[in-house]
Amino acid sequence: MQLIPYILKQTHLSEKSIENTVALLNEDCTIPFISRYRKERTGNLDEVQVGEIVKFKTQFEALEKRKQAVIKAVDEQGALTPDLKRKFENCIDLATLEDIYLPFKKSKKTKAETARKQGLEPLAKIIMAQKSDEIEFIASKYLSNEIINEDDALEGARHIIAEWINERTDIRNQLRNQLERHALVTTKVVKTKKDDEKAQKFRDYFDWSESLNRCPSHRFLAILRAEKEGFIRVKIEIDHDRALDNMERRIIKSDNACTVQIKFAIADAYKRLLFPSLSSELLRNAKEKADTDAIQVFSKNLKQLLLGAPLGEKRILAIDPGFRTGCKVVCLDAQGDLKHNETIYPHAPQNKSSDAIKKISSLVDAHKIEAIAIGNGTASRETERLVKRISFKNPIEVFVVSEAGASIYSASKIARDEFPNYDVTVRGAVSIGRRLADPLAELVKIDAKSIGVGQYQHDVDQTKLKTSLNTVVESCVNTVGVNINTASVPLLSYVSGIGPKLAENIVAYRNENGAFKSREEIKKVPRLGGKAFEQGAGFLRIKDGINPLDDSAVHPESYPIVSKMAKDKGIAVSAIVQNEAVIQQIDLESYCTNTVGMPTLKDILEELKRPGLDRREKAKLFTFNQNIKQITDLQQGQLLPGIVNNITNFGCFVDIGIKESGLIHVSNLSDSFVKDVNAHVSLHQQIVVKVLDVDVPRKRIQLALHKKD
Repeated sequence: MQLIPYILKQTHLSEKSIENTVALLNEDCTIPFISRYRKERTGNLDEVQVGEIVKFKTQFEALEKRKQAVIKAVDEQGALTPDLKRKFENCIDLATLEDIYLPFKKSKKTKAETARKQGLEPLAKIIMAQKSDEIEFIASKYLSNEIINEDDALEGARHIIAEWINERTDIRNQLRNQLERHALVTTKVVKTKKDDEKAQKFRDYFDWSESLNRCPSHRFLAILRAEKEGFIRVKIEIDHDRALDNMERRIIKSDNACTVQIKFAIADAYKRLLFPSLSSELLRNAKEKADTDAIQVFSKNLKQLLLGAPLGEKRILAIDPGFRTGCKVVCLDAQGDLKHNETIYPHAPQNKSSDAIKKISSLVDAHKIEAIAIGNGTASRETERLVKRISFKNPIEVFVVSEAGASIYSASKIARDEFPNYDVTVRGAVSIGRRLADPLAELVKIDAKSIGVGQYQHDVDQTKLKTSLNTVVESCVNTVGVNINTASVPLLSYVSGIGPKLAENIVAYRNENGAFKSREEIKKVPRLGGKAFEQGAGFLRIKDGINPLDDSAVHPESYPIVSKMAKDKGIAVSAIVQNEAVIQQIDLESYCTNTVGMPTLKDILEELKRPGLDRREKAKLFTFNQNIKQITDLQQGQLLPGIVNNITNFGCFVDIGIKESGLIHVSNLSDSFVKDVNAHVSLHQQIVVKVLDVDVPRKRIQLALHKKD
């Protein structure tokens, strides 16, 4: 099968769209660039659809690479026939390919191989012919120094037959189908670990059985983690008698002395070869599916987090709260630069709250602070209450900001390079303040899986997880756009076509030559060639530049179109930008060409109306219930404000202002069946929850989403 038909079968997109998208990918174009600036060629495919083409293109290429390796290996054995080569080439999945290749694999010494060397293969063929009732007499002819009696000869022949059965693709597919449809995953606790304190969180799986194809991904990953930590043993079970009956019906064609030997061989093949191999394959496939589901959950959460509401360019006082070590306070200007830092000790054991109030008040006045950001970790609620007691001269908005991953950033090379003369506590507080101003710009500095908005992210395939999360970050960065004159190296590195090295070159050029004045100037950056400029220019913004289009998503290649529009109206380009009256009069049809169609022209008009518009919402204030300070303050039936801080397939976790987050199980999100948790809540959404149950010893809080009347 060729690449285009393969992708066509998997996606059902138009053949032309797939062909053109594959061509663009082969030209090293990125997903954001293709979906945003090549709509005419792709048939207006969005990022998700282009991403699907990338996924199946990668799968196809991996399959083709494996095919070539297999064909080469069989050819080197002198066993490659035209028919066999055709079978390999026509495979459309790895499982089928590996089944056909199985007889040619060079494996370690097997029972069947030993029997062959002992000259027992002709006997095996006679048995499989199923025509003789004198099989023991025939077996006596194969005795030797190694084969002492007829039983040894028949056993060796059965080993060869078992291997033949194991290599039959029809038998493997039949058993594979039974496993996929009817297999149970069962677990038993390791008796010596039953009372282990760490094992208690897995106690639901001490004696568990469930249909594998119905086991939710989060539960399956939990089971695998419990097994990995040595608390339980996991087995796959099916109706073995049914499996053996199915095999016998396919293999046994007569009823004579050979039949008994074949039945023994079938049982041996099933128990020793087929079931262990295919049940392991089933578990691997289930793990891959669970990984895919978990990665999808993480990706959705990460996207919502990165596109979280920014406060914007404000002067911010940020506090990383703490008890014994005090609260680290930093003051940032509107560009996020550090202007001041110090430590206050308002809480136990020092209890210098009066000094802390005076210090915060004076810093707010001195640095003309417009908002205060407080980390949501230890002592967060106490610090928030302290700050809200202060009577500021001007209205000050107070926000509680997620600290997830802040400690990772503060100890990272990126943080050390940004603040070489400050310790981790200062860097952590700066990160909290910058997250309030622009979550995206700050969070891209942290390894995405350290942000903690996934389920079992450390148990899934780390390569696939990294690839998926990097795609999400790249998508978010390019969706929002980047101010090239203020962006950090990590942020710039996610711009389409740029990457880490060019990002460093951009910042180095900026530091040496001052702010970029036009997109055209970007071409002067060392090693930034035409391809990188084409891919990235539309996503790089220049505020107050020479050309007003440089602060928009209009690609430089489309500037002549806008110039012609302005010329046709008898005005300058600057006069057409944000001029609704003029824009509405533009007849797009007259600007269509063989390469530029209505999708691109409509995008251009939208940008002219609101150039460089940040489509993210603005940060909103939020207040927890001030009477709830710890888990023991909770009572069944209470209605509380909360913020969704993680989403999984089984529900969402909600911050209600105490150390422990509560869980809204999927069954408590809606009165109807919940297929997708994200359809009901989103990360960092402000909601009202009802307390259903509080388990203080286990520190578990069960909540329900409160439906407004």
